[in-house]
Parts: sequence; structure tokens; C-alpha cells
Amino acid sequence: MTNNPTPESELPKMSKPANRELHNAGFYRLEQFSSVSESDILKIHGVGPKAVRILNEALKEKGLSFAKKS
Repeated sequence: MTNNPTPESELPKMSKPANRELHNAGFYRLEQFSSVSESDILKIHGVGPKAVRILNEALKEKGLSFAKKS
């Protein structure tokens, strides 16, 4: 048993696979998504259009958005 603290997640409620894979990729706070595009997030296994839609809604509520694809 390890005592490695896991950062507390601020992510909205999504499917368990999407949450797990976003955490595995290092995403725990909505602000982190401002530096990546939707297409970057969709490349993460287990994260699909529904999860991105949920993230978009949560970001908008905080006045944030995904980074624009360059």
C-alpha cells in the first residue's frame, strides 16, 4: 500500500473511463484545459465527444475555454 496523495479533482461528472484517463494524463483542474485544444483531448483513449461536451459546459460556466487549434 502506498501513501501517494492524489490531487483532488475539479472535473465535472463524466464516465469513469473518461475521468480515469484524464487523471492519468495529468488533468485535475478545469484551468488546465485552457492550454489544450478539444482535438488534443479527443486523442486521449477513453475520452469522446460526450466528455468534451461536458468539459466545454463546465469551462464556460467558469469563463474558460479550450485553447484554439492553431
